[in-house]
Amino acid sequence: MATDRQQLVVGQPTGGRKTIYGIQSADYTIIPNRVIQQVVDNLLTDYTLQIKYTTTGEFSISIILPDAQSVGGEWLQRSLILTNSYNGKTPFSIQGQTLTTLLDTTSSMGSSMYRAICQNGLMGWADLFDNLSAYQHWLGQQSDGRKTRTTKSQSGESRSAQTGPAIRKIHHSRITLELFQQRLHDLLADHLRATQTLTTTVYDHFQQTGVAGATEGLLRTLPIPVQLAKQAQERLRLEERLLGSRPSYWLVYNAVNYALFTARSSLTLNDRYRLDERVFHQLAASSYA
Repeated sequence: MATDRQQLVVGQPTGGRKTIYGIQSADYTIIPNRVIQQVVDNLLTDYTLQIKYTTTGEFSISIILPDAQSVGGEWLQRSLILTNSYNGKTPFSIQGQTLTTLLDTTSSMGSSMYRAICQNGLMGWADLFDNLSAYQHWLGQQSDGRKTRTTKSQSGESRSAQTGPAIRKIHHSRITLELFQQRLHDLLADHLRATQTLTTTVYDHFQQTGVAGATEGLLRTLPIPVQLAKQAQERLRLEERLLGSRPSYWLVYNAVNYALFTARSSLTLNDRYRLDERVFHQLAASSYA
């Protein structure tokens, strides 16, 4: 074995065989899911837990809260989405952003919502913008080939003054689990105080905007593999029947999200979230055009 790879990370899914998730350096530290649970239980007493995982040791953990908000005729529940892995390939993240990024006081955390009909965890991809006008302006820049993102500023006053120097310590190499729990507690406590988000405004717009023409054509334009687009089309037709609804941007987005996170694929969780974000913005640009 290479001198910098001395540790096998081995897991055994329930009812399955032992699997080597990764080969890491001797100082690699796993963040056990139970360590995350201890922090969540310290902050919350009423929540529902949903965990989706891959065969390569990656976990998408949804903490579903009782707070609900209406989008069209549906009720979405507020949630927290935490991504963890035992293989070292997917960094720990909250709401789609890595812990290292979130500890930078100039960054801000988006929201997430849980949709019960398809058990989708929907990320607040528009929340980093101050208002709808700023978001629409940014969408216009993307169509013009410009990539600058103007996001909301954050003073960071509510975070510890010691956060900055500790940023470098938050990774899987020689991580202190006590430090991890402290930082995670502070971030989640701060986030749980937030209220209305811009993304729910976009959801409402999606729900009210019908798709002109065949949905197959719209799905083919999205940045997802062809097979996933076919699965999304099947899911879309099912939800149209279940809800007695005509195709809307809301149903299209949820169908793609469902396909991304339920399909058997070599895509990592990070890959799936990045594609989900791109799909969300592309649909938003099309629906507001």
